[in-house]
Amino acid sequence: MGFLVLQEQDRAEHVATEKELAEAKKHSWVRIPRFDYTSSERLRIILSGGQPHRASEWADAPGRPLEEQLAEIAQEVTLRGQAAERRRQDEAEAARQKRIRWEAAMEQARIRYAEAYRVRHLEAQEAAWRHATRLTEYVSAVRTRVEAMPPGQTRTEAEAWISWAAATVERLDPLNTPPRLPDIPNPRADDLKPFLGHWNPYGP
Repeated sequence: MGFLVLQEQDRAEHVATEKELAEAKKHSWVRIPRFDYTSSERLRIILSGGQPHRASEWADAPGRPLEEQLAEIAQEVTLRGQAAERRRQDEAEAARQKRIRWEAAMEQARIRYAEAYRVRHLEAQEAAWRHATRLTEYVSAVRTRVEAMPPGQTRTEAEAWISWAAATVERLDPLNTPPRLPDIPNPRADDLKPFLGHWNPYGP
């Protein structure tokens, strides 16, 4: 809040002087003022800022000098201060509640992110199993063909390839490893965006 104290002015009809009349007659751009203003002993107080309750201005008036209005001014200042404090507390509480909701949304987003990661891992395992199954069928077909080959260098090289391919397929097949839940990496803020709805991952 701010205070502004002004000294009021008295206004009276301006009586043009002969010089002003002559200047106005001589020059079209000369304007003779309508009023004269003189400083008075009256004061005006203007209160700015905050939420007004009763008034924002007080001035000396006939039968009611400004000194008699000081209690009213002080009460207005108090009321505005109390209103400002209530508003500050309400805003702080609203911000606190919003942060609580944001933290809950972030926690839920982390849970959903982890579940989505597990699903992707499961789908990747299924794809790896299908890939390994196709490779197993292929290696089996090659083995059948090689077994029908006559002994010699070509068959020996083919059998070496089959041994390598069979070992590779066994390593690629996820069924050869006991299943376990994957380790969930710590999500970055952008990783959580798809699970947050209207919330911002960087803060409430």
